[in-house]
Amino acid sequence: MPETSWFLAVLFQLEESQWWPAEKIAEYQFRQLNQVAAHALETVPFYQARLRAAGIRKGKKAGPEQWQRIPPLKRFELQQNEKNLLSRRLPKEHGKLTTLRSSGSTGKPVQVAATQLTNFFWQVFTLREHFWRRRDFSGTLAAIRHFAGGGAQHPGLTATDWGPWTAAITRTGPSHMLNSNTDIGLQAAWLLDKNPDYFLSYPSNLKELADYFIKSGLKLPRLREIRTMGEVVDENVRAICQQAWDVPLADIYTAQEIGYIALQCPQHAENYHVQSENLLVEVLNDHNQACRPGEIGKVAVTTLHNYAMPLIRYEVGDYAEVGTPCPCGRGLPVLSRVLGRQRNMLVLPDGRRIWPTFGVSTWAQDLPIIQFQFVQKDLERIEARLVTSRPLTNDEEARLISALHRRLTYPFQVDFTYMTEIPRSSSGKFEDFMSDVARR
Repeated sequence: MPETSWFLAVLFQLEESQWWPAEKIAEYQFRQLNQVAAHALETVPFYQARLRAAGIRKGKKAGPEQWQRIPPLKRFELQQNEKNLLSRRLPKEHGKLTTLRSSGSTGKPVQVAATQLTNFFWQVFTLREHFWRRRDFSGTLAAIRHFAGGGAQHPGLTATDWGPWTAAITRTGPSHMLNSNTDIGLQAAWLLDKNPDYFLSYPSNLKELADYFIKSGLKLPRLREIRTMGEVVDENVRAICQQAWDVPLADIYTAQEIGYIALQCPQHAENYHVQSENLLVEVLNDHNQACRPGEIGKVAVTTLHNYAMPLIRYEVGDYAEVGTPCPCGRGLPVLSRVLGRQRNMLVLPDGRRIWPTFGVSTWAQDLPIIQFQFVQKDLERIEARLVTSRPLTNDEEARLISALHRRLTYPFQVDFTYMTEIPRSSSGKFEDFMSDVARR
């Protein structure tokens, strides 16, 4: 682990840089981007022809115009070119090699080589998020999430601190971890036993837990904040968590192969601040041009500190909406919404695309629905996968179809499939809407 003084020095720099004007942040970003490009030109075979074709040369500074000529890196290109994306000469001061892996929710995970420096910055931004939220480090953390290799099975794991990097700069309370494949009733009992101050989980898991707490009349008396990660947080998640626990919700936008992308603004929860000191985030339209505020596009990321396998204009697979400058005064760019993956996008027959959301109350108000998932099979048909305490009557199915038509803004044919359980993905995540059309 690097010296604590380095850690504190970078945190101090981040405290200053978040308040810089946007123009100054962009200027410093492009200084680092030019260093990344020079390193890639010299040592990464995959990028050499790609960067030269965009007009980027060693010793010649590139600006936004040249940068936008670089073709975005697709996920399948990363998977097919892992060896050619590796640097042939890694700076020694960046430390030992390690591997970052995406969750692989619906397919083959992405593997990215990284370094100790990459991990250092990951932990630095973890601390920034704690400081932004003004958390009391003496409190208790609890996390229910997926653990690689099936770790943290019930009754879970306990650590004496919040992790070695946080413990290196301050004394903390304990942390508790549980695998999200645990039964919801056992999760609730585990939470009651741990009685945390801060609780982290996936939005889909929180919806189920919140519903369980509300119906059972349970409370977490010490809870101060909910933290979410790994999935899209919509207004329905925030509403049911507020009803169940009546505490703030803080969302974190990350990708396993990259690290922190954006953090929810502590003053204006509707805004996500891009972590520009660690990466360049572009939101691109279908012509790979930058979206303007209010427009939705593909999220493309360039890492600034991973010299083992630089990711340049890498399309992470998410869509987001560009925001306007935040009233909080931070110069960090703003995403006003993170909408999710292409596979979560409904494609309408007229070509329009929307990201539907489904609140628990919308479907389970007076229907015996325990779990649901809607899948767009083609431009005219939706499969409704349901777990119910009993089959719906014809009238109830008709009401559900009508509600779906209103929510999806089109009279799709709805085919019902009754199931005993709708499994989560291998990464522990759950998606209540998927589109086979958008993935084609």
